[in-house]
Amino acid sequence: MIRNLLFDLGGVIMDIEKERCVAAFEELGLREARSYFGDFSQQGPFAAIEEGRIDPEEFHAILHGELPATVSDSDIDAAFCRFLIGIPRRRLAALRALRSRYKVYMLSNTNPIMWKTKIKSEFEQEGLTREDYFDGIVTSFAAKALKPARAIFDYACSTLGILPEETLFIDDSQTNLDAAAALGFHTALAAPGTEFIDLID
Repeated sequence: MIRNLLFDLGGVIMDIEKERCVAAFEELGLREARSYFGDFSQQGPFAAIEEGRIDPEEFHAILHGELPATVSDSDIDAAFCRFLIGIPRRRLAALRALRSRYKVYMLSNTNPIMWKTKIKSEFEQEGLTREDYFDGIVTSFAAKALKPARAIFDYACSTLGILPEETLFIDDSQTNLDAAAALGFHTALAAPGTEFIDLID
């Protein structure tokens, strides 16, 4: 019996577009910017900050070593957040409605720069906070692990108090879903153009 819904954020709840971020860093002067961004995971300092191995100050320092001296911390943050488009209000309404039937949780590979700015503001569209939409949240930078590593799923189960066999995990990466399924989670792929509420219904 499914008691819990465990949502990925980017590509499921929030619309994202990698190419916007790549273009923004290219405009700042980051050489081979594209090499840092995969379809479902990042590389170099972008992966390190998502995994909680470096903090924003260290992230900025690394990138300043690769960028023109005129680029500021805020320029870097703005370029990074270009990865995120936004959350349609219909999805916020769907999350609120689902909480009457299930425990609703989030498990996201993300970073503190996006988390404290664009992600925060997108969840405030209805006058609520990010935490008002979920019974619990796990971020990769807090867990010190990235999907699809087992460690982040184990951390989520322990922190949120959920059992895989009672949980439907919804993600836009089949690799992440396969990792979760191997641990006993029910899974559903949020393919491009798919609304998560349709998968659940």
